[in-house]
Amino acid sequence: MYITNDIKYIGVNDHKIDLFEGQYKVPNGMSYNSYAVIDYKIAILDTVDVNFTHEWLDNIQNTLGSRKPDYLIIQHMEPDHSANIANFMKVYPEVTLVASAKAFAMMKNFFGTDFADNRIVVGDGDTLPLGAHVLHFATAPMVHWPEVIVTYDAADKVLFSADGFGKFGALDIEEAWADEARRYYIGIVGKYGAQVQTLLKKAAAFDVEKICPLHGPALSGNLAYYLGLYNTWSSYQPEEEGIVVAYTSIYGNTKKAVMRLADKLKADGCPNVTVYDLARCDMSQAVSDAFRYSKLVLATTTYNADVFPFMREFIEHLTERNFANRTVALVENGSWAPMAAKVMRGMLECCKGITFAENSVKILSAMNDESKKQIDALADELCKEYIARQSDTANKNDLTALFNIGYGLYVVTSNDGKKDNGLIVNTVTQVTSTPNRLAVTINKQNYSHHVIKQTGVMNINCLTVDAPFAVFETFGFQSGRNVNKFEGCTPLRSDNGLVFLPRYINSFMSLKVEQYVDLDTHGMFICSVTEARVISDRETMTYAYYHANVKPKPKTDGKKGYVCKICGYVYEGEELPEDFICPLCKHGAADFEEIK
Repeated sequence: MYITNDIKYIGVNDHKIDLFEGQYKVPNGMSYNSYAVIDYKIAILDTVDVNFTHEWLDNIQNTLGSRKPDYLIIQHMEPDHSANIANFMKVYPEVTLVASAKAFAMMKNFFGTDFADNRIVVGDGDTLPLGAHVLHFATAPMVHWPEVIVTYDAADKVLFSADGFGKFGALDIEEAWADEARRYYIGIVGKYGAQVQTLLKKAAAFDVEKICPLHGPALSGNLAYYLGLYNTWSSYQPEEEGIVVAYTSIYGNTKKAVMRLADKLKADGCPNVTVYDLARCDMSQAVSDAFRYSKLVLATTTYNADVFPFMREFIEHLTERNFANRTVALVENGSWAPMAAKVMRGMLECCKGITFAENSVKILSAMNDESKKQIDALADELCKEYIARQSDTANKNDLTALFNIGYGLYVVTSNDGKKDNGLIVNTVTQVTSTPNRLAVTINKQNYSHHVIKQTGVMNINCLTVDAPFAVFETFGFQSGRNVNKFEGCTPLRSDNGLVFLPRYINSFMSLKVEQYVDLDTHGMFICSVTEARVISDRETMTYAYYHANVKPKPKTDGKKGYVCKICGYVYEGEELPEDFICPLCKHGAADFEEIK
């Protein structure tokens, strides 16, 4: 199978395996990927599982014909990729092994030798010329073992990503990528989000057109989709809005409560409701969906003054993988001394960014009128924002939305007649209350100023403290004239036809421009409020909070030059040109300060 003209796939499919790593069900098997880069010299990247020695060696011989490989590159020492190193060296004793120092130490453990006389140790920035193809190496420690390296072929713009971007499933099975890739990532790599973030930054330095992982298909085309998912997963942000209800039930009473709750969540407009019986489901799928969606309900019985064993196992899977940034609700059942809610809350206290629902449900053996009211109240709380997002259920005249205006940060959305646009501002002020009037000030150089001046309408989205830096990168560091800031998403719209953000806001207001004031470099739009919705009660993000907690700290240690106060970009040099424009956020020299 061709990856490019000079890169061939020589891996194998495994349909005999039932549990990957002894715990993950793989009904569609697994692939163990290996690649050959064929040039003046030939490099083989990684071996395969021990059960496929001869199939793999056959693939090499059939691909190379009369030629022999010069190098064997070992990116990852897990046995499903390294088991055949010794067998390969018996067939090709003249080959040079290429790996990290830690990998060679592991080879000593696995094979009794570290191939000291026939090896090249590589790390960050090292290269290996094959002819027209030059391989560049980068370390990827703890993604998900300490010895991992990734390899970039500059000629064909291919990144060999080790276990990164892998998925469950053999290559001769047609299936969607995301579901099994998510389950693979969360289960195997999920604990190491910070290390994945570091690797993504390293990979950004390469001009990549294809990604070749050690499991699953080679990725090409819309790489931004795959990179975006990895960024979301590794930063522990929800991928989609929705609620997972995970439960255990001994005699069926807790299950009845869960079914009532699930029905109410759907009726209240929750876009995705997924229910898992933890005693019977695929645990890895339940864990994967808990990371996929924004909210989680845990429902279980008190058991030996603790929680039911399958619930304990589920929560331990979550905490082991750094579960974070979610809303969690608790439902407990107990016949005489309910303890489950207290135990579950205690188990999750180590998780960052967890918001516990104000409402909880206590069932004493079986549902009664009181517990039914608690279930309904919990559903209403969890779905408050979904109710507000739907045009037919929202309160569109909730002027308490005005209370969320302060010295905060907002996304102003507009439309130029061809595409939607968005802009970060921190200049929104309520100027009168009878009638309600808002002033929005926008720099004239921004495309949004031009659009709003022409259309006379906008939406103001009040950002909350859980908004990640990616929101500011999307709406603050690029121009809507040049890019579609809403590409790839299905927008929600208010009655004026403009977009409002689906996440990370506590309210939005639709505005109609009544008056324009020219302020030289800026324009002030005096607006009436045509629609106002409160989406959630999350805290509004202030400018100070953004700088203290969201904006990445610039890496200025040992550097001499200037740093952008807006986005943290570092300009290294003795003097900053007066006409310099930041390549990230497009702000001018006035927004830079000297590194002290």
